[in-house]
Amino acid sequence: MAMDATKIGNVVAAQMEALEQRFGEDCEIGDVCTIVEIIGPHGSEVAMRSSEVSAHSLIGLLRLAESMALRDMHADPEEE
Repeated sequence: MAMDATKIGNVVAAQMEALEQRFGEDCEIGDVCTIVEIIGPHGSEVAMRSSEVSAHSLIGLLRLAESMALRDMHADPEEE
């Protein structure tokens, strides 16, 4: 049975909509990285794929994403 890609499609569509609202149409997408958790009989595993990007750029992208995620997790909901 093939994996259902609906969840990935929904997340990417929501991301694209948010990017268009935030940045408008005068910008372009640079490097891209997807990180997916795969759950199955083997347990849980993480898969990652990126666009053609150098290793040092990819690590920087991942670290920035980690920093943003941690900031969002610790944000005070009353400040928003």
